Amino acid sequence: MLLKRTYKVAGHVFSLSLEGEDRAWEALGNYDPFVIDETEELFSLEVVPEFDIQGKKELYVSEPEPGEQRIDIHTIEGGYLFEMAPLPDLPVCGWLKVSGDFSKGFLKTTSNKVFCVNNALMLMYAFRTAGLDTLEIHASCTVCQGKGFLFLGKSGTGKSTHSRLWLKNIDGAWLLNDDNPVIRVVDGIPRVYGTPWSGKTPCYINDDYPVGAVVRINRAPHDQIHRMSLVEGFASLYSSSSGLRALKPIADGLFDTVSSVVQKVPCYLLDCLPDDEAAIVCSKEVLGNA
Repeated sequence: MLLKRTYKVAGHVFSLSLEGEDRAWEALGNYDPFVIDETEELFSLEVVPEFDIQGKKELYVSEPEPGEQRIDIHTIEGGYLFEMAPLPDLPVCGWLKVSGDFSKGFLKTTSNKVFCVNNALMLMYAFRTAGLDTLEIHASCTVCQGKGFLFLGKSGTGKSTHSRLWLKNIDGAWLLNDDNPVIRVVDGIPRVYGTPWSGKTPCYINDDYPVGAVVRINRAPHDQIHRMSLVEGFASLYSSSSGLRALKPIADGLFDTVSSVVQKVPCYLLDCLPDDEAAIVCSKEVLGNA
């Protein structure tokens, strides 16, 4: 018998349906802080044993870096099909079939069910909310002095390391999310929200704060920070936002929200080493201007 649970992340409601006795529920505790009783949902995902695929045509084939997951996208009759694998050299283990507006999704898996469920929900969330003043961001987010500070960068540049350096060196700093926080513009104010998706760090906090700054991490032989121009800030934040840019409504939604955020929030480039001084240099600049 199917069990349905409903969640709210950054004010957006969605549901997951899965067999009630499926052991995967035990490993999906990252969603527990976000459980609600509401029934009016923005989108829904149901895990099913099988579904039909008609008219499959390739839309996008990912080129992930070593160690990153692979997600390929196809158009099908009535919507889209996402094929996912945990690593580039591993076979596809999950197929997500979604409606054209991303409001309804069906997922079948052959293995790695928890990985597939998490990725399916992240994808649907990002695409469904793209036109709702919402950005799902690949970043680490630390809270200090009542504001959230997002650290962006390519995989391996040290986003999580920099957050840990803040926790070690900056009084009152704590981690809100370490991989996929959400920014939402509410009443003209960009706010950052904790989510069920935090990468390898178990940090699933249902809370939100005004965004104090966005900082792009760049590995360098010195510790130095400067404020970006609006154009540079836009490019930095846009490149770290999740969204299917091949679809114009999603691309337009991302463009509008990123534009709104960078006009209200200072964006910086931090050239740094993975050392204590990097957190001290960064915090002095961004806390003083937040």
